Amino acid sequence: MAGCMSRQLSLFDQPKTVLPPGFRYQPELLSPAEEHELIARLEHLPFREFEFHGFLGKRRTVSFGWRYDFNHAKLERMEAIPEFLLPLRDATAHFAGLDAAGFEHALVTEYSPGAAIGWHRDRSVFADVIGISLLSACMFRLRRKTGTTWQRAALTLAPRSAYVLQGAARTEWEHSIPAVETLRYSVTFRNRKAK
Repeated sequence: MAGCMSRQLSLFDQPKTVLPPGFRYQPELLSPAEEHELIARLEHLPFREFEFHGFLGKRRTVSFGWRYDFNHAKLERMEAIPEFLLPLRDATAHFAGLDAAGFEHALVTEYSPGAAIGWHRDRSVFADVIGISLLSACMFRLRRKTGTTWQRAALTLAPRSAYVLQGAARTEWEHSIPAVETLRYSVTFRNRKAK
C-alpha cells in the first residue's frame, strides 16, 4: 500500500507529456544575438495575410522556394530561399540529421497578438517539417484520434528553439498553436516527398 501511495501525483505535480514518435525538440538552437539579427531581416519581408479557401487568417506569411496554394490545391514555384535564411536552414537540418539542400521550401510566419493556427497536418506533398520559434514562446499542441478518443500532447516552444516532425508525428498526428499573446515569428522548412 505504501508503494502505491508514493506513485500518486500531488495536486501540484504534472504528468510528463509523452511526445509522439518522430517529434524532436531542441531548445536554444540560436543565440540571442543570432535571433536578433534574424528578426531584423524578417521584419522587412513582404508578408501577406494567410489565405485559405477565400478566408484570410490573422497570421501573415511569405514563402520561398515553393508555395502551397490552398485555393487551387497545388504547389507553385516561388523565389529561391534568401541567402540570410540558409545558415538557419543548415543549422536546423544538422539538428534533424537531414540534408539541408533537400529543404527547398521555407515559410516565414508572423503571428501578431491573437493570431493562431488551427488543427492540421502539413500537406502530403511535403515530407519532413522543421520549425524554428522566434521572439516569444507559444504552446505547440499535438493530437491523434484513436478510436473514439483523442490522444494529446503539448509542449511550450521557447524562443530560439527548433522542432522536427517526422514519421508518426508528421503523418498521424495533427498540430496547432493557440492564439499567441505577443508578437512571434516562425520559420518552417520542408522538403518534398519523393515521387
